[in-house]
Amino acid sequence: MRFPEFIRAPGVLVVGEHCFSELAENFHFGNVECLKHALSKGLGLGIVLGGAIVKLPQIYKILSSGSVAGLSVASFALETASLVISASYNIRGHFPFSTYGESVFLTLQNFMIVLLLFWYRGKPLQATLAAAAIAGSIYALNDPALVPAGLLATFQAATIPISLASRVPQILANSRNGNTGQLAAFTVFNSFIGCAVRVFTTLHEVNDSLLLLGFVLATILHGILSFQMLYYWNTTPGHTKSYGFDQLHRKSKQL
Repeated sequence: MRFPEFIRAPGVLVVGEHCFSELAENFHFGNVECLKHALSKGLGLGIVLGGAIVKLPQIYKILSSGSVAGLSVASFALETASLVISASYNIRGHFPFSTYGESVFLTLQNFMIVLLLFWYRGKPLQATLAAAAIAGSIYALNDPALVPAGLLATFQAATIPISLASRVPQILANSRNGNTGQLAAFTVFNSFIGCAVRVFTTLHEVNDSLLLLGFVLATILHGILSFQMLYYWNTTPGHTKSYGFDQLHRKSKQL
């Protein structure tokens, strides 16, 4: 069986000539390597598409509430720096777009969030400086004359501690405040799922231990944020969650 070219071409583009023929045309589902390759590509493209919208609920929540309460500037700024480096490293490494495309979209969305964080805190000058710093970094990191490949690899290695540092301030802020403030649940949960899937696609498609380690650590930290989102689900700013004797005492008074 052979599909018309307008159907076949996109499939070949995604999984390659051999695997498209094996799976879609010859129905050789026993070809484990092609099945794994197709799964990796499918998941990767799904994460890229999800990355294009994953932070939009966070942006909407900030704009609709007019508040950035509970959101850590340090967390989003460090995450943006990590994303800019990672996107540049993948682009210059000529890795498949399906293995990193969401980092490009996330960079643009984080760019907007960082500006909103400064703006709603009444710091327009810092917002302008942040915009200039992000734009300048993107330009420099994608110019081999300014940032040689060896230096870019060093920066990519640095994204591992940066990634750790970017999540920790938000995790600590949530614990300190006893709530997750203006964090958007959709963004938190989908970021966790996306990082977990990236561990699989990186193992299968990209032979780069730096990228793999980064995604493993990001999965763990996003998992902690997801747990906090569930733990503080019904808690609003100004109210903390309590358990134990205090909770039993309140219930006994109600009775």
